[in-house]
Amino acid sequence: MRELSGRAAVVTGAASGIGRALALRFAAEGMSLMLADVDPGGLAETAALAEKALAGPGEVLTQVTDVSDAAAVRHLADRSFGELGAVHVLCNNAGVYQGGHLWTRTPEDFAWLLGVNLWGVLHGVHAFVPRMMAQDTEGHIVNTVSVAGLFAAPRAGGYAITKYAALAASQSLAQDLATVGSKLRVTALCPGAVRTRINDSGRSRPADLVATPTDDELAAREAVDASMARGVEPAEVADLVVRAIHEERFLVLTHPEFAGRLRRQTELLLAGDLPGATSGARGPARSPRSRAGD
Repeated sequence: MRELSGRAAVVTGAASGIGRALALRFAAEGMSLMLADVDPGGLAETAALAEKALAGPGEVLTQVTDVSDAAAVRHLADRSFGELGAVHVLCNNAGVYQGGHLWTRTPEDFAWLLGVNLWGVLHGVHAFVPRMMAQDTEGHIVNTVSVAGLFAAPRAGGYAITKYAALAASQSLAQDLATVGSKLRVTALCPGAVRTRINDSGRSRPADLVATPTDDELAAREAVDASMARGVEPAEVADLVVRAIHEERFLVLTHPEFAGRLRRQTELLLAGDLPGATSGARGPARSPRSRAGD
């Protein structure tokens, strides 16, 4: 898509972080917006900022939406197409984070993580994509995955599982659309450390899925906090997304070093080795030719 002005975008997880930055960037491009989140207060703040940033006669709408709920996402789609007239860009951006060792994650943890990070994407695809295809216009779907969808890391197994699945969903969607000759394109956004509130995701966790944090989970939070303090600004990520839409780029990496890391991971896997093994940890024997992990 070369032209965004006068088009319409839907952004989930728009109350803060990357979602808010996307909303403001699209508003500056002259797009009308439907913004969704489970946080009504943050959503209202984003909407007010987006209205100030609007370049042109577009409008800003909001809908409190739990993306893990299929009916709620269908309602979001109904309002978006009904009140905006069309949807040209869909950003399945809502996401939650929880760290900790894989064996300490509970069924409630997985229900929450999968509900938002994977089912949120799948519900968005099901509710929006057929109607976007029927428009027979250029369009773009942006799924916020994560670098965790490329590189599994210690104390992040539950989160990584959902993000690997979200990456597979994005690639499958892109291939399916190409197979049928659709004008829609797909971007898998894989951010690394970004200064967002995702490490405080528990604030929006449903009451029936709440669990007491384990020690390994708390340690993971501390590590993420330290990483995010050095992270990039959400606005920088939004700029990359707009460029990817213009260039019809599938994979977006927020940090240049991720490309080399991905190559090293592929080499290690092909050699039968474990990528990303922590220093000093017991792991499979390494051949002399293999290099250290991520």
